[in-house]
Amino acid sequence: MNKRFAYLIIASMILGVMVGWACNQFLDPAQTEEAVKWFKMGTDLFLRLIKMIIAPLVLTTLVAGIAHMEDAAAVGRIGAKTMAWFVSASAVSLLLGLLMVHLLHPGSGLNLTEVASAANAPAASTETFTLQGFLTHLVPASIFDAMAKNEILQIVVFSLFVGTAVASLDNKAPHILEMAEQGAQVMLKVTGFVMKLAPLAIFCALASTIATQGLSMLAVYGKFVLGFYATMGTLWLLLFVAGFLVLGKRVIPLFGVIREPALLAFSTASSEAAYPRILDSLPKIGVRRRIVSFVLPLGYSFNLDGSMLYCTFATMFIMQAHGVHLSVQQQIFMLLLLMVTSKGIAGVPRASLVVIMATLTYFGLPEAWIALVLGVDHLLDMGRSATNVVGNSVAAAVVAKWEGELDEIQPDTEPAKA
Repeated sequence: MNKRFAYLIIASMILGVMVGWACNQFLDPAQTEEAVKWFKMGTDLFLRLIKMIIAPLVLTTLVAGIAHMEDAAAVGRIGAKTMAWFVSASAVSLLLGLLMVHLLHPGSGLNLTEVASAANAPAASTETFTLQGFLTHLVPASIFDAMAKNEILQIVVFSLFVGTAVASLDNKAPHILEMAEQGAQVMLKVTGFVMKLAPLAIFCALASTIATQGLSMLAVYGKFVLGFYATMGTLWLLLFVAGFLVLGKRVIPLFGVIREPALLAFSTASSEAAYPRILDSLPKIGVRRRIVSFVLPLGYSFNLDGSMLYCTFATMFIMQAHGVHLSVQQQIFMLLLLMVTSKGIAGVPRASLVVIMATLTYFGLPEAWIALVLGVDHLLDMGRSATNVVGNSVAAAVVAKWEGELDEIQPDTEPAKA
């Protein structure tokens, strides 16, 4: 994301707050209601565009990604250790987000009863979410039906079967693989087109919310943003501690060398923008290039710690704001759902929005509720992008240490071993 677009995002946020406040202060209730309808139309169009791309995006990216996983199988031990770290880190990120959102309660007291009542009692719909229903719902009766209904989890299961089948064939089904890869490229491009409308959607979402709730809503957003960054800081500390337990004092130069890539990811709100910098930086502290070139691509698909953290934190914030309460069992299932669905769209701009929307839909809640976090999503995307960079860098160094392929730190003029 270039600076011009980032400035446009910020301008749309400021303008949305100003217009929403003006409507709240100077229009009568009937006029405010009419204005809010137009603002919501802009937000709804953006959300419908996101819904439009969910099914083909998940199907193509996940099939293409799994079909290439024969590289992990080829190196066997390294692949297993890498995936073990990724799954553990993802689980910790998801659980931390859940624990912190319960501790901080950023959405409590908001009580958006008007929206909740219009949603046909969504809290009641979650009561039917049982273990039996969850397991049965995993398998699609028809992939076409699953895609038509945006049943994200069923699409993931189907993609797992197809991707694994392609990878297990001797010739790798080149036409199917090429079609999946090209389909993924096309859908990523479409996603980019849709996300260019983000400033308009942010303006409409903030204007609608402030016009309805008043400037007091800014305090709620402030609590949400500060709560997320406090949670993210806790995750950074956990990553540092985990790195220290494996790497010892080597973790200090590791965090030093990834400072610039993390700052680049933060300023651009894109972890992908920092990818070339990480590839170049990690070998400088002794992580051999073959480890870096293997772990990072997998990490960018399976180990986005910041995004995982945000998914639980934002989803529970939305539910708190609307007075929806999940049982412990339902929350555990939500973590499992987020763990699986988030693997299909890693690296996609604003991927977290797609995952959160799919989660709300799965629980029978209106996907339009995601508009509550849309207005401040860019501020949070900056932090989670930087966290993704830190998480993957630590993972690469840890795997290198486990495999005995972490060399002594060499001067910049001496490249690490390949």
